[in-house]
Amino acid sequence: MSIVTVQLGQCGNQIGQEVFSVLCSDIRGTHGLCSKKEDESYQDCCKERFFCEEESGVPVARAVLVDMEPKVISQALARAASSGHWKYSSHSHFCQKQGSGNNWANGYSVHGPRHKEAIMDLVQREAEKCDRLGGFFTIMSMAGGTGSGLGAFVTQSLRDAFPTSFLLNHLIWPYGTGEVIVQNYNSVLTLSHLYHSADALLVHENDAIHKICAQRMNIKQISFRDVNQVIAHQLGSVFQPTHTAGGEPGYSRNPLGDLLELLVSHPEFRMLGLRNIPQMPESSLPYSTFSWPGLLKHLRQMLIANAHMEEGIDWQVRPPHPGSSISTNKPLHFNTSIANLVILRGKDVHSVDLGSFQDPSLYTSWLNPQDAFNAWKTPRAFNKYEKSAALVSNSQFLLKPLDRIVGKAWNMFASKAYLHQYTKFGIQEEDFLDCFTTLEQVISSYTNL
Repeated sequence: MSIVTVQLGQCGNQIGQEVFSVLCSDIRGTHGLCSKKEDESYQDCCKERFFCEEESGVPVARAVLVDMEPKVISQALARAASSGHWKYSSHSHFCQKQGSGNNWANGYSVHGPRHKEAIMDLVQREAEKCDRLGGFFTIMSMAGGTGSGLGAFVTQSLRDAFPTSFLLNHLIWPYGTGEVIVQNYNSVLTLSHLYHSADALLVHENDAIHKICAQRMNIKQISFRDVNQVIAHQLGSVFQPTHTAGGEPGYSRNPLGDLLELLVSHPEFRMLGLRNIPQMPESSLPYSTFSWPGLLKHLRQMLIANAHMEEGIDWQVRPPHPGSSISTNKPLHFNTSIANLVILRGKDVHSVDLGSFQDPSLYTSWLNPQDAFNAWKTPRAFNKYEKSAALVSNSQFLLKPLDRIVGKAWNMFASKAYLHQYTKFGIQEEDFLDCFTTLEQVISSYTNL
């Protein structure tokens, strides 16, 4: 089944372009470490999922690019075309001459309704090119104006136009130190609106990815492109083809549907986080060897201690003892999960023991651990890593950042700071209060796991 990617705003377009580059270089790579037959079915499955073929033989990304300024989109189109291995369709982008000025309300209330028809036409056209539409994957930032405001509007429009399609939003959480003075307002408005329209929100935090660039990739001067490449690698490690747990022959048909079915068991809990192991500069790969038990031991501890990389994990954090009352005995920093999906790629995947992820103490009491944990595997290596594992989890990982953003936005709201910039575009104080209520409920639900 095919996935249509919708890239929104500067951040969404830059990350989207890196994601397609990663997918393309992975299927072209000779590092598969698997049989020729396996490699061919992997390549075919990826192409059907993310690209459509043109007469020229160059794969064309199944994507719609939307921004209110032309610069980033023209860069993305040029970069893709210059690779020679894939490109964007020349008719699948929409841009205007003026941006949204980092104002969520401008993107949502002005640009959204004004350009809805043109944008949804492009999406409809891409969807019609798919033999079987698996769903939509939108990529956007949470803090700006176009990505977040227009992004929230487009997500709602997608939900209205395709009520039965799967809809996964990929969100970039802003730097804690701040990029924009009103980023907390923008974030609160974005999150609460998406919570009502998307099936799930897959979140990457800029601060965490920045640390990975510095400590794992050894990059001295970190650029947005470096950050985006790490994010793209992590997304590729989830969405490239795998065999699902059912053991059916062939690759999974509908990655979005399978992912959401396994991880989002309740509409109150839609936040998904992603961790990868190992992560290192390409130049170090030939000198590194990994064992599955070692990788999975680190990955499990990254999950329960809520660490984003294999360096600096707190090994003191332990699951609560079985039978103990959770509220009294739960360790302070323990990250409780609702559901986890581990994706293994590379050598000897079928002999891996994943029992440690089925420990009932990792999960909330109202789900059976057998249902809460799933694994996908393929012997085909990903992106030059002989062995690699990704973990997508629906857990308490975002509680602290979410609480912090809502708290800061509330303090600004209480003193009515910058509110006039939103009210002039029709976002009233009651709208803000509704958004705070939605997110307070999310915080409370995750806290009580």
